[in-house]
Amino acid sequence: MSRLVLIILAIFLPPVAVFLKKGIMPAFWINVVLTLIFFIPGVVHALWVVTKDKS
Repeated sequence: MSRLVLIILAIFLPPVAVFLKKGIMPAFWINVVLTLIFFIPGVVHALWVVTKDKS
């Protein structure tokens, strides 16, 4: 998936972006919890996961 598309998804739908990048891994569940607690930490975490060089 294009990195630009993942960044846009990370801003609007953080768990979806993390799921597309990592699948059902602990990073996905951490992002779901962060997004449910408060939206901004979920966005920051998703952007971090999506922009990391390793997949």
